[in-house]
Amino acid sequence: MKIMKCVMAAVSLTAAMPSQAGPVEDRAAILQMIAQMERSWNRGDFKGYMAGFKNPDVVFVSGGKFQDGWQGTLDHYVRDYGASPATRGTLHFYDMKVDMLSNDAAMLVGRYHLDRAGRSTEGVNTRLFRKVDGRWRITLNHVSAYDLPATPAATPLAPRSAPAGR
Repeated sequence: MKIMKCVMAAVSLTAAMPSQAGPVEDRAAILQMIAQMERSWNRGDFKGYMAGFKNPDVVFVSGGKFQDGWQGTLDHYVRDYGASPATRGTLHFYDMKVDMLSNDAAMLVGRYHLDRAGRSTEGVNTRLFRKVDGRWRITLNHVSAYDLPATPAATPLAPRSAPAGR
């Protein structure tokens, strides 16, 4: 009887514990978070975009420089991209590969494209994710970016002349 009570207590305790997501669910949660970040950026919600980063101590490297944590990164986005929809542009993440490093760590390497008025940028993000309080957060973000060559402005086509003989 004592053994049965111990088994029942163990079963009850196990049932009460939160279930651990597996690698498939964790990858899906990370990709869902990246999609939410993209949507937030594109509607001008920089705080929503920053919700994917660990606050306050995310390490963010871009252009060979460190940003000053979570708040410094938010300030950078608002200052450099937040004046208007044209300065913010349209962001798209793609070609993302998530490697699960452990049950609470993952690495994402992916590409992004940012179209802004008169300027398009592409780049690669390398992101270290940690599961903090049951939620995936970016703890290290490294960006390598380059501007795309400007496409020449379309020139109006000269009117076509009618073929000879008609």
